[in-house]
Amino acid sequence: MTQTPYAWMGGQAALERLTEVFYRQVHKDPLLAPVFAHASPEHPHLVAVWLAEVFGGPAEYSAQHGGHAHMATMHKGHGVTEEQRRRWVELLMDAADEAELPDDPEFRAVFAYYIEWGTRMALVYSGPNPPPASADVPVPKWGWNQTPPWEPAG
Repeated sequence: MTQTPYAWMGGQAALERLTEVFYRQVHKDPLLAPVFAHASPEHPHLVAVWLAEVFGGPAEYSAQHGGHAHMATMHKGHGVTEEQRRRWVELLMDAADEAELPDDPEFRAVFAYYIEWGTRMALVYSGPNPPPASADVPVPKWGWNQTPPWEPAG
């Protein structure tokens, strides 16, 4: 049986490394630091827990933190710009290198695809007319050669 991307990258420990490296850079970045100026010290861990569930790990974000609806709600009203989104992607991909996530093309393609998709969803939910954050919408699951469909509301 093929491992999940979560297992392939090294599980929760790899995601904790990734988010620690990433947010250390975010807090120094002039474009992104203001966006995360009031984030709690727990924020990197919560993002790691979210990513774990997305990539096939434990469903702890859904069980303990409110799942997709909570994540969507956390972005509402932030007005994330395309420039900030692109910088977020750039820093996260650099952090993946520094945190020593696997660099094989298959894994990095799955990882990059989710990061691109997820940041575009952040634009949608942080914009002026976000769709409702329904508790019925599950956390997206990203795997090898599969991605969840997304249909814009209305």
